[in-house]
Amino acid sequence: MFNTLNAQGYDVAELYCAPRALEAPSDGPRTRTLQPSVTGTSVLAVCYDGGVLLAADTLGSYGSLARFKSLSRLRPVGDSVVVGGSGDYSDFQHIHGMLDDMVVSDLCRDDGHETTPTMIHSYLARVMYQRRSKQDPLWNSIVVAGRRRGASYLGVVDKLGTSFEERVIATGYGQHLALPLMRKAIDDAGDAPLSRADALKLLEHCMRVLFYRDARSLNKIQIADVSDDGVSVTEPYELATDWQFGENVSHAAEGSW
Repeated sequence: MFNTLNAQGYDVAELYCAPRALEAPSDGPRTRTLQPSVTGTSVLAVCYDGGVLLAADTLGSYGSLARFKSLSRLRPVGDSVVVGGSGDYSDFQHIHGMLDDMVVSDLCRDDGHETTPTMIHSYLARVMYQRRSKQDPLWNSIVVAGRRRGASYLGVVDKLGTSFEERVIATGYGQHLALPLMRKAIDDAGDAPLSRADALKLLEHCMRVLFYRDARSLNKIQIADVSDDGVSVTEPYELATDWQFGENVSHAAEGSW
């Protein structure tokens, strides 16, 4: 008979050969978000000649229910950055809290370095990829807009950690309906950047189109502006809409019931 006790007195045969029941962590079973609950739809952003404008509506949808109508999805981070979030609203709140903690930590160090748009975009890309790799993603697409030393910055990162920079960005359903309109406006302008007035008019037009076509959107929106003067986010306001075009739309195809 072989002695299976190790130097510490543990039975090696019991440790490595006998099946053992899995024990739940002391704080309860591990959980994963299988699908978002309260969600926000599209975030739009466009660079203009003195900064970046972002637009998002204030609707929080609980499934197909338009549950919350005053949720802000455009949040300042520090003095020169704004983030906008599509997807799960609680995850977006968590991300914004992480970014605020990072800004406060940088201020406490007082080492002459400040939190930049590029830094925040790179940080979010690593966070989203790490959470995706743990099979516990943050269910968001985050738009990062900033202005530093006279240069505008606009980037996006999705729940898989995929990130890129662009002059115009749309998330959610806006990728299909608003992004072509925004790219056409940029192409029509040629090499000249859009003015702030033109950029605002473009975003309001795109948000109006999304309200007409996206069942999870609302005509109550906010606009965020990042410029050399700092960051500002407007109070929610309603877009004027016109439904008269529906009077000439046939509600049933010919030959249908």
